[in-house]
Amino acid sequence: MSKKRIIPIGSLVIGLIFGLVMLFTHLLVKPPAPPAELEGVIRSEFRQLAPFQLQSRGRAPITESSLLGHWSFVFFGYLSCPDVCPNTLHELNLFRNLLKDETGTEPEDLQIIFVSVDPDRDSTEKLASYVAHFNRKFIGATAGKGAIDRLLGQFGADYELEPETAPGQYLVAHTSAIFLVDPYGRLVATFSQPHYASTLLSQYKKITAYFSGTG
Repeated sequence: MSKKRIIPIGSLVIGLIFGLVMLFTHLLVKPPAPPAELEGVIRSEFRQLAPFQLQSRGRAPITESSLLGHWSFVFFGYLSCPDVCPNTLHELNLFRNLLKDETGTEPEDLQIIFVSVDPDRDSTEKLASYVAHFNRKFIGATAGKGAIDRLLGQFGADYELEPETAPGQYLVAHTSAIFLVDPYGRLVATFSQPHYASTLLSQYKKITAYFSGTG
């Protein structure tokens, strides 16, 4: 007569906990497929941002830890940009105001960061003054060329200084997309041009609903 194998209760509990942890980790790293309307916006792979450091006037250095606990819209540009940068910041301000009007409260878990890829001309003082014209809560930041290049590499963004038209006068060709980093510090979405506040609001609401499991 064969004896039944008895599995200790403790082993079952440990196995169950391990299975739940693995399931949670899988969902955190790769949640279910997004709704069709977010295809091309939500990235196929979520990239955890590696350590970086930016300088911003009147605040502590901005690092990867500064993004935790917030939904962060990140846009790369430069102060002398004639059209794309001011237009994008204008739409981001409208988006933020639309969100505030709809919810009736300040979006405290939202931050918008404008990163200059032209640190030779764009000081932190100039950046602070510039972004304040659009919204006083916007963050203007920059760093040395090496740090900027490494950060853009993480986002899959790029830029190129064009030839000078006069001493110190030149344009900068740069990625015009807006990037979204989630509260875990992962790059999760990319918004391509053209940017419109109402579209950003609609997509942002669907993205946050998707990640909260209600979308």
